[in-house]
Amino acid sequence: MIFYQSNKTQNFIFFLAMVGLEKSFDFVLFLLFMSHVVCFVGLTVYLGLRVDVFNRNRGSEKSAMDGYKKQKMVGASLIKFIRGKEGTTQMKLEEEMGVKIILPSSRNKDHISIEGGSVDCVTKASKRIATIIDEVVRSPSLDYSHFVSLPLAIHPELVDKLVNFQNSILGIHSIASDKQDDQANRATTSVAVDLKANSETNQVNVGIKSIPIVSYPPKAKSKSSTLLDLGIEKSIFIKPSTFHLTVVMLKLWNKDRVNAACDVLKSIFPSVMDALDNKPVFIRLKGLDCMRGPLDKTRVLYAPVEEIGDEGRLLRACRILDFIITDAFVKAGLVLEKDAKQSLKLHVTVMNARHRKRRKNNKKKMETFDAREIHKQFGNEDWGEYLIQEAHLSQRFVFDQNGYYRCCGSIPFPGEQRA
Repeated sequence: MIFYQSNKTQNFIFFLAMVGLEKSFDFVLFLLFMSHVVCFVGLTVYLGLRVDVFNRNRGSEKSAMDGYKKQKMVGASLIKFIRGKEGTTQMKLEEEMGVKIILPSSRNKDHISIEGGSVDCVTKASKRIATIIDEVVRSPSLDYSHFVSLPLAIHPELVDKLVNFQNSILGIHSIASDKQDDQANRATTSVAVDLKANSETNQVNVGIKSIPIVSYPPKAKSKSSTLLDLGIEKSIFIKPSTFHLTVVMLKLWNKDRVNAACDVLKSIFPSVMDALDNKPVFIRLKGLDCMRGPLDKTRVLYAPVEEIGDEGRLLRACRILDFIITDAFVKAGLVLEKDAKQSLKLHVTVMNARHRKRRKNNKKKMETFDAREIHKQFGNEDWGEYLIQEAHLSQRFVFDQNGYYRCCGSIPFPGEQRA
């Protein structure tokens, strides 16, 4: 009896255990299901956030180390302004923005990298750098990099005349003759001397045959030193191989802006042809004049441009050309407002004091030169008549094989010859 009761008790306990196990198994399945649901929801939310971050911060990427990294095109000529004197500007930006700015080691690179702990600080640093660039571009600190020119150096006869002009001013031939005269003077003023050695005392007796008694006048000042006193030297002459007319000056500090300028120039080609009436443009260069100020304190000496004919087509065409190019470049953001307001003055620069090379012994360059004698001699010089063949997007300080400024883009002018 006792055995029977214990057996029933065991069966009941086993039954309860089986029921509990089944419920536990269902509970485990429920937990597994819920965990999958939570993971799916979490993954969806995470991916949604990542997509949103990517859309709001395109161009930023997760850094391999920590935070975010963004590359920004700046332009090689602007890197030094972001670095600052002895790196002060860069260090200040890094400290204030909580980022690390990596500047390119090569002068040919025009990208910088900005790394930070968050997208927000990287974005703020990028905007701050953009502000610095805008301030620099609007200031005289950044020189013009390009300009639209009308090349004249393509005419060999003009180049020859300008070379002769420079040689005559610098006195290259007279300097050579001065050297020959000096050599002749040294030869005629040499003194004959007899050297006689005493064999016993090994002393040398000097016997002077004849020493003419003459008085030498003080040596006249050389032409080169006189030119320097006037502030005239070779470096301020414009190279004949780069002679041109300037239409508008540009600051294009990266490849994107250069490409944009090329596109603008090509896009206005039909308008330029209409402005020129599809006829060739001929000019005459005559005389020399000073750009503002007196001749004895000249900064820029230039050859004025005259129109051939009385119809006024050149002046009208050039004004329209200037307006079309300048207006198009202003709309593209490639010309500063102050440059757009300047009126076009067609001229060919012959000498520019700004190009003067600084000498080691001079702390400051001379800003002017005395052009009175040059003007007296060449003030009415007829340099000739020439055809304008193209408008040229020229890069300053860089030259092609022909010696002219590097061509970034060009549009042709009507090339018919006069009857």
